[in-house]
Amino acid sequence: MSRVLALPPRPLRWLFLDLNSYFASCEQQLQPALRGRPVVVAPVGTDTTVAIAASVEAKRFGISTGTPIWEAKQRCRELVVTPARHERYVAFHDAIVAEVGRHIPVTQICSIDEMACRLLDNENARDDAVALALRIKAGIRERVGTCLTSSVGIAPNRLLAKLASDLQKPDGLVVFEESDLPHALFRLKLTDIAGIGTNMQRRLARDGVNDIAQLCERTPRQAGGAWGGRDGDRLWFLLHGVDLPGRASRTRTVGHSHVLSPGRRGAEPARLTARRLALKAASRLRRKGFRARLLVLHARFEDTKAPWRGSIRLPATEDSFTVLRHLDALFPRLHAAARERPGGFRLRMIGVTLAEIEPAEAQQGSLFAHLSPDDPLARETRGLSLSRAMDRINARFGRNAVAVGPLNGGRLDRIGTKIAFGRIPEPGEFHE
Repeated sequence: MSRVLALPPRPLRWLFLDLNSYFASCEQQLQPALRGRPVVVAPVGTDTTVAIAASVEAKRFGISTGTPIWEAKQRCRELVVTPARHERYVAFHDAIVAEVGRHIPVTQICSIDEMACRLLDNENARDDAVALALRIKAGIRERVGTCLTSSVGIAPNRLLAKLASDLQKPDGLVVFEESDLPHALFRLKLTDIAGIGTNMQRRLARDGVNDIAQLCERTPRQAGGAWGGRDGDRLWFLLHGVDLPGRASRTRTVGHSHVLSPGRRGAEPARLTARRLALKAASRLRRKGFRARLLVLHARFEDTKAPWRGSIRLPATEDSFTVLRHLDALFPRLHAAARERPGGFRLRMIGVTLAEIEPAEAQQGSLFAHLSPDDPLARETRGLSLSRAMDRINARFGRNAVAVGPLNGGRLDRIGTKIAFGRIPEPGEFHE
């Protein structure tokens, strides 16, 4: 048994809202003919891709995010596959945030379909918190869309509120009070906790921790030793309901990737796609007020799941032309890797990431305006000015109103803005 440890009072402090089957529910809201039917949302219209969302009806057939489309169709003959429309999902997200805000301030947007709200002292009694959750759920259905159901968790801290929201889907409501903890968590798996993956599960097992009960039976120090690393005892306190302050986070990389359609997986389509991804990343970098010192090109060949990765140092820059010039220097390495593969240059995915980013310094008038036009410093200054001008034109007139060539070489995949895990695109990204 665990050593008796005096813990502070642990009232209900967090309400966590998780939209059910979000992308698929948005499509059912937009397309009434899809309501009540098994639906998956896919990035492109081909059976070689995977589902990025499955409706409640599709999940009953064992279809989920990541299921190959060809396999999903075998599991359910009535399945409807619809292409993703990320801009519409962001619009629904904004409407949902506004509706939740009518009832309680949204403390943190966790992802496109998840948000956390901190409960005040006058709204954290169990009955009051439950009534608040029911008003929020009803408000979303009435003012945003009848198909947009949500599961809500209420608990003393955000981690437990998130775990509670996962227990009843769809349209659930679960409360963890101080008196429920930690024994109400013992039915869960260690991997249900964010941050515990396969490697951490193995590490804990080597230390004799195979489930949540065994972790909670230890003292905080012993539990921290099993976890390892700084603040290893933090999880013990969270599982017992202590509301610890959150850790500050900062943007570390800016990047985009794209799964290439089967007919466009050769060398030249991949190169042109990478250039377009690099331009999107550079534009987003400028909008955030950052510059980067490292460029990473990553890819996956058709014949393996192992990724290929190459990188090159950048001068601290936010200029599209500097990024493109260094990107061109990486492609010979990718070609060399392809020559060693039996399948040759056949890429399934290509991606570009700008890393080691830092805030850009305040811009002043250029000291290099009178240098020779071919001087590297003068060229960098011109390129950055032109990059910003392109940002303004595309924001006003739409994606690719102006672009950096070459755009020849046959039709390429459309590269739209996509919603990444934990990141919601800004409106301007849909014009890049």
